[in-house]
Amino acid sequence: MKKVIALIIWSLVVLSCNKTVDSPPAEAAATETKPKTLVTVAYPSDTAQLNNIITLNATATYLLKSDVKANSTGYITKITIKQADHVGKGSVLFGLQTKEARALGNTINKLDKSFRFNGATTVTSPATGYVAMLNHQIGDYVQDGEVLATITDSGSFGFVVDVPYEYLQIIKTKGSLPITLPDNTILQGTIAKVMPSVDAISQTVKVLLQVPTNNIPENLIATVSFSKTSASGLSVPKMAVVSDETQSSFWVMKLINDTTAIKTDITKGLETDQYIQIQSGNLTTKDRVIVSGNFGLSDTATVKIQNP
Repeated sequence: MKKVIALIIWSLVVLSCNKTVDSPPAEAAATETKPKTLVTVAYPSDTAQLNNIITLNATATYLLKSDVKANSTGYITKITIKQADHVGKGSVLFGLQTKEARALGNTINKLDKSFRFNGATTVTSPATGYVAMLNHQIGDYVQDGEVLATITDSGSFGFVVDVPYEYLQIIKTKGSLPITLPDNTILQGTIAKVMPSVDAISQTVKVLLQVPTNNIPENLIATVSFSKTSASGLSVPKMAVVSDETQSSFWVMKLINDTTAIKTDITKGLETDQYIQIQSGNLTTKDRVIVSGNFGLSDTATVKIQNP
């Protein structure tokens, strides 16, 4: 019986030793199961031209509108225009007959037809432009000086842009700016006037841009874009740059081989919607930087490159 018990104890000791020898080290097991972060990479560029673009709204408008006024008191006998018609300066727009002429004219003509008295006068356009407003119709009785219609002055047409004062000198040096209409038509606008006042609240200055055509409806809103600053040199995709919570330090995750990425501190320069200029940092155009999967990575992180 003692021999049987001793044999059982010996067998258990042998099995325990074998299990200890066959088990891999805990550190090796952890190494084999260490997760790899899936990332995509890109190369820095030294050929990209970075421009900081400012876009402002521009409103089509006529700065000057001329009123067509009656030159006598009487009845309107003729109207040669309709709303939105284009008229030239000096064109006859209205015909008027005084109240006295209408009352006495027929009586005098009956007594002596050689008089041919009718007391009719005409009203002409004071400017070249479009009929913006028509206030009367034939047969209306009007007073001397009463406004009969309003004509927009084509020479005063343009796009008005509210420019922040800090950009005013940049606008002046350019002389002309591209104006993009809602249908993507681009017109070249020449800076014609800068208003001599600043809005007290927004601190903007109104600038008039004149265009070669005025077949554009008033109050149409377009956009004007210009470059505030420009730069060239080494740059990386914007998604490659990571920062701390205070936005005081910046870095990129650079690959030193196909599976390891290290933290590389940089100094940012000009920033656009797509690229960030690198003013200083241990980077070249041959280095690979992570553009996705880089947030939260620690220094010397294990990664796996995936196709973008």
